[in-house]
Amino acid sequence: MNIDAYLDRIYYRGERTPSLETLAALHRAHLLAITYENLDIHLGRYVELDQRAMFDKMVTRRRGGWCFEMNGLFAWALRELGFSVTLLASAVNRAAQGDNAERNHLVLLVQLDRPYLVDVGFGNGFLRPLLLEPGIYRQGFLDYRLAREGDRWYFTNHAHGGPGYDFTLRPHRLDEFADKSHELQTSPESGFVRVVVCHRFTPDGILSLRGAVLRSVTAAGARDEVIEDEATYQRALAEQFDLHLPADETARLWRTVWEKHVEFMAQQ
Repeated sequence: MNIDAYLDRIYYRGERTPSLETLAALHRAHLLAITYENLDIHLGRYVELDQRAMFDKMVTRRRGGWCFEMNGLFAWALRELGFSVTLLASAVNRAAQGDNAERNHLVLLVQLDRPYLVDVGFGNGFLRPLLLEPGIYRQGFLDYRLAREGDRWYFTNHAHGGPGYDFTLRPHRLDEFADKSHELQTSPESGFVRVVVCHRFTPDGILSLRGAVLRSVTAAGARDEVIEDEATYQRALAEQFDLHLPADETARLWRTVWEKHVEFMAQQ
């Protein structure tokens, strides 16, 4: 990896020694700089499970990515800096999906003086690494929970976020997520196929764009705004999520987003 290029991409100028302080600063910088997004799925592009493709997309071309890309790239960068990183398989929303949820999310374990849960790929999750010990963890105005039953850990997201996930500490390779990555970006039942999504942390909270609905979560609460035209959608991508797409790609996305929004509203 060209580690200098990655650190420039996330605007990081701090220490590079593998410490908790460095890890926390890198985790925060990555989430403030790189948007979680699944736009390629809706633009008809297959998302490769390849580190160099991830680097090209998110660093060279300054796009965002989904969990396998975001945590795949972050794990690579951390290892380049001397951190001990283990890839873990987790299951998001097992209550609704059952065993089919296995490996639908990649998370990281970083071993320092103690183990830490690291996850820059959950979209609207946590901004700083979580000590891997049962408890409630407050970050700013948001609360998170870690619990353990036997060898399985349970992460509960903040009240404004999506469902949490469960995981064990069994190590995985990146290629072990290939079949699940394929399913999630091709199956009509996949939420990633059904909805165009962007999430990005800000110094004040979290921005989310699900379909045509832009949500801002701050200490004051959550506020929703419906985007009703292509020009506003393009500005939201560029100004709120730092995603600068060619006009024809924005137009294709907007047609998909608005058609699904109209269909959803008609069912209410």
